[in-house]
Amino acid sequence: MDTARYVFGCLIVVGLPPGLGWWFVIHPFIDVWRRVGKEMTFIVGMALMFASMVPLYWVRDTLLMADLGTSPITVAIAIVLAACAAFIAFKRRKHLTMAILAGLPELEEGGKGGSLLTEGPYSVVRNPRYIEMVFGVFAYAAFSNYVGPYVLALVSIPLIHMIVILEERELRDRFGPEYDAYLASVPRYWPW
Repeated sequence: MDTARYVFGCLIVVGLPPGLGWWFVIHPFIDVWRRVGKEMTFIVGMALMFASMVPLYWVRDTLLMADLGTSPITVAIAIVLAACAAFIAFKRRKHLTMAILAGLPELEEGGKGGSLLTEGPYSVVRNPRYIEMVFGVFAYAAFSNYVGPYVLALVSIPLIHMIVILEERELRDRFGPEYDAYLASVPRYWPW
């Protein structure tokens, strides 16, 4: 169990910062990346992610901070959070394909790729994938039960919100009035 907790903790401290960072590189500079092209964007993006993961891996034990030990309570919490994330993933999967998840429509030349997702869970909240992600990150943190992953999980909330703001700006540019109508009728995170 200790090895599994350590691995889950490492996945967060090594993988989460570059994963979130990817969207801070893409969304504010989307016009540049569209000119560069999808293939080169992903080559550069993957190189940047790998380059940032290597030093994080080297200092993973420092980033994990204190080990709070194996706790049946935190494992149970992790299971509930993971189940919530899995439920959302199951519901959104047929609407948000891997290509969309990777950002391919955003990179279409002229900025008109893809279609606006408004069905399924996207008819209830605008960002089910990000809600799923928060549940998943907290599930990993609770299962690992190290201080560092809890800190990163907490820090991920405002970072994810900033990514959502950047993404909404890009979606407004891409879909115009259709997106404005969607904004007015569907809440960002919580169904009211």
